[in-house]
Amino acid sequence: MYLKKISLFNYKNFSEANFDFDDKINCFVGKNGIGKTNVLDAIYHLAYGKSYFNPLAVQNIKHGEDFFVIDGEFEKATRTEQIVCSLKKTQKKILKRNGKQYEKLSDHIGFIPLVIISPADSDLIVEGSETRRKFIDSVLSQLDSEYLQKLIQYHKVLSQRNALLKYFALNQTFEKDTISIYDEQLDGFGKIIFEKRKAFLADFVPIFNKHHQSITGAEEDVQLVYESHLIDNDLLTLLKENISKDRVLHYTSVGIHKDDLSFEIDHHPIKKFGSQGQQKSFLIALKLAQFEFVKNQSGENPILLFDDIFDKLDEIRVAKIVEMVNNDTFGQLFISDTHPERTETIVKSTLQSYKIFNL
Repeated sequence: MYLKKISLFNYKNFSEANFDFDDKINCFVGKNGIGKTNVLDAIYHLAYGKSYFNPLAVQNIKHGEDFFVIDGEFEKATRTEQIVCSLKKTQKKILKRNGKQYEKLSDHIGFIPLVIISPADSDLIVEGSETRRKFIDSVLSQLDSEYLQKLIQYHKVLSQRNALLKYFALNQTFEKDTISIYDEQLDGFGKIIFEKRKAFLADFVPIFNKHHQSITGAEEDVQLVYESHLIDNDLLTLLKENISKDRVLHYTSVGIHKDDLSFEIDHHPIKKFGSQGQQKSFLIALKLAQFEFVKNQSGENPILLFDDIFDKLDEIRVAKIVEMVNNDTFGQLFISDTHPERTETIVKSTLQSYKIFNL
């Protein structure tokens, strides 16, 4: 599978732009702020129906305009697939496949397998647990539609339970039977999500360890540790035990929405005890593991986006990635870089076909 071409209208800093791509390597080069990352984000948009970098959809519309359109043409299993994502101010985002609009954006997730590696990934280390949960969810949602639906249902019930807790506090009342209905629903959805996350990490961690050892020469001892309230207790019991606390807080304090993935080096948080180089190696290994896991599960090479990646890596890590390209580990690659000469030297060494776009 690969992206043949893309057209952008009023997307971020582009009024109108059209690109025809090579089926192997495509490089966007130019100064900082010229729009290289924006093209990668547009490609990401076609796979996930949203931006990787900007959670507020309306902010992806070019300043002074009322809408944006991203139109992409993919080759998938010898078929041409047209994906169009558009948004008009004050209206809902629209995602279409071959002219037919999706009723739910979630129905599209997984159709275009894609992995992005970006400097923004450092958020996985420095930000809170929500960022790491989103990482797990994004990988699983691409491959398991049931997981995505249960996750959506869980968060819907969670919002209703939290609203009920606030209502009780505001009106100085409490209805045990009503709250128990939400508890049972959360327990049902939560069990499924927890088991799927646990099974995913059992498969994912060895792949991560393999890539990390390859990048670092097996010189560092790192760990990915799944943390969840449900490891030692069932959710229904936890919700009942914590109801007094929840009534004071006005929100649900236990559940799979509090899960975390601990990133450790020598069994200590890598955020505090890892150097910048060690953190970088950790994140690259994490994303390469994501790529391999998605590839194994989906049976096809995901599109891989490298955002400003060679500026952040030393020669050894770059050589490792180039080696993987030479081994046909990857399918179609998109690379952004500020140094045209460096980029061309790197991609030439892969002996693969490529295109370079000077922005």
